Amino acid sequence: MSTLVSESLLQQVLGAFKEQGVSDEPSFFVEARQLAFERFEAAGFPTVKNEEWKYTNIHSIINKPYALDVDVDIEGLDFSAGEIPQLEAYRIILVNGQYVLAVSELENVKGLSVIPMDEATSEPAFESHFAKYADKSDNIMVALNTAAFTNGVFIHLKKGLVLDKPIQIIHVATGKEDFFAQTRNLIVVEPNAELELIESFITAEGTANNVHNKVSEIIVKENAKVQHYYLQLAESVSRYFNHTEVYQEKDSLYNNYNCNFPGASFIRNNINVRLDAAHVESHLYGINLTAGDQLVDNHTIVDHLKPHCESYEWYKNITQDKSVAVFNGKIFVREDAQKTNAFQQNNNMLMSDNSAVYTKPQLEIFADDVKCSHGCTIGQFDNEALFYLRARGIGEESARILLVHAFAFDVTTRFSNEVVRKYVEELVEESLRTN
Repeated sequence: MSTLVSESLLQQVLGAFKEQGVSDEPSFFVEARQLAFERFEAAGFPTVKNEEWKYTNIHSIINKPYALDVDVDIEGLDFSAGEIPQLEAYRIILVNGQYVLAVSELENVKGLSVIPMDEATSEPAFESHFAKYADKSDNIMVALNTAAFTNGVFIHLKKGLVLDKPIQIIHVATGKEDFFAQTRNLIVVEPNAELELIESFITAEGTANNVHNKVSEIIVKENAKVQHYYLQLAESVSRYFNHTEVYQEKDSLYNNYNCNFPGASFIRNNINVRLDAAHVESHLYGINLTAGDQLVDNHTIVDHLKPHCESYEWYKNITQDKSVAVFNGKIFVREDAQKTNAFQQNNNMLMSDNSAVYTKPQLEIFADDVKCSHGCTIGQFDNEALFYLRARGIGEESARILLVHAFAFDVTTRFSNEVVRKYVEELVEESLRTN
């Protein structure tokens, strides 16, 4: 039987919201926050009784108090752990979600707007899209974020703008006392524009236990293209709830590359993609290398709403030590989504007898003229292949790295950015050498 601490995170966030004074924010913004708060207040945090959280128990995370809305100190802050060698990029630094212009490297690009969320409410594109997509999902953590987020950025690419290099957001977690931070990002890519976005998550040295509830809404307009990378490099004191909601229009392309490495003790990624027009294409790729007692849970939804669309999803998990990987991928093909082509695959390699994988690929089809497939595999590390390589003079550590690289190759070879691909492969090798 568990004993409740004097004040849980639930009590804190509910109390903090009710103590807020009269807001001078626009009415649409205040209304969205209030509706989200009422939804969260009625439901509370999810438990393992909820099918979507069956293998992901967050009781130990939320049943304790945290500092809220902590002031950040950037003096002497080192964010080099998030830098990618040889990558030329526009750089945005978010410290506990707060946009720090002083250390960001964002040149003045005509047609590109990057604005802190609390300053973006008067932007027409912000009002048109804020809380219009993610809040329709069944993830109650989105409602908590909408009600009480305090920071994040609004990124807007004007029509026809093709950036000459990627935008990299480095998310830095830092603080001397246990804290809870909520970040909200809204990204709008107008027709015929193209964006490559790389998000890196790191933890500053000496940081206390921290929990992040982050929501991103990404709108990909007609004939626009987005390449989106998640690189999770944080330390074990960090825990993340990430929700990404993608809304696509006609002839658009969205690719997501989700990479998680040993470190952050808890990661829950929800990635939902809505293909709401004809001739839309989406690709979701995942590489998860876990270690220690880490838990990495990836939930994805690809929702085909209109005809002549294509989606391709391939996730690979490699588990070590006592770590746990969860994959739940859902594909919906609605009645109007004829001529859909949808593929989903999840492959898992257990490198330790004490690690675990829970996988649940799902495919629901309501149309009759489609091409769809899904499946999963779970297997242990191939000791026969390891013996074969060692018999040819390759050391055990190098042989293990070669076999894992071969396992991950089907996914990493599909990365559109060659610099990021090589960086991820180096991170895989480094993680295997240190575990």
